[in-house]
Amino acid sequence: MDDSALFERLRQGDQGAFDTLFRNWYAPLVRVAEALLRDRAAAEEVVQDVMLELWRRREQIVLQQPPRAYLIQSTRNRALNHLRRLKVEKRGEPRAAEQLIPPSAADARVTEQELDRAITNAIAELPTRCREVFELSRVRGLKYVEIAEVMGISVKTVEVQMGKALRILRERLAPWLPKGGSPTHRATS
Repeated sequence: MDDSALFERLRQGDQGAFDTLFRNWYAPLVRVAEALLRDRAAAEEVVQDVMLELWRRREQIVLQQPPRAYLIQSTRNRALNHLRRLKVEKRGEPRAAEQLIPPSAADARVTEQELDRAITNAIAELPTRCREVFELSRVRGLKYVEIAEVMGISVKTVEVQMGKALRILRERLAPWLPKGGSPTHRATS
């Protein structure tokens, strides 16, 4: 039975269809998530969440794409959300040393925080595909070939989207950059 038929049976509450989808897709989806997260346990958790949400929302799901694309996209989105959450948690960690910063260092820290905010905002404002390609490359350290595989696009499309992302970031961060500077070295921190 193909995935489209399984999804239709799933929408009708067929537990067996769900079990089959789970067995067929669990391992491939874990590989997709692990390529993004570089953490097997987190990847498995992400895929379990995707599958649980699939079961919970089974009656409301209307596929506008093939089931394979829906499952991979859902996994990618949840993995990227996981990465964003980790980044926010990391930034929120208490830092006792920062409380003892001398005044001259405090000014530099405020400027650095403003720059970090400008970078974060500029990245967040990128078109969706550009942002995803940029984050996979600069935040996760994936190669263009890996990004193409994870996103289901060609390497050439990855190159074009990365070029577009860097061009937009250079324009938006121009006030913060020295003449001829590049935003990519700061965006990875």
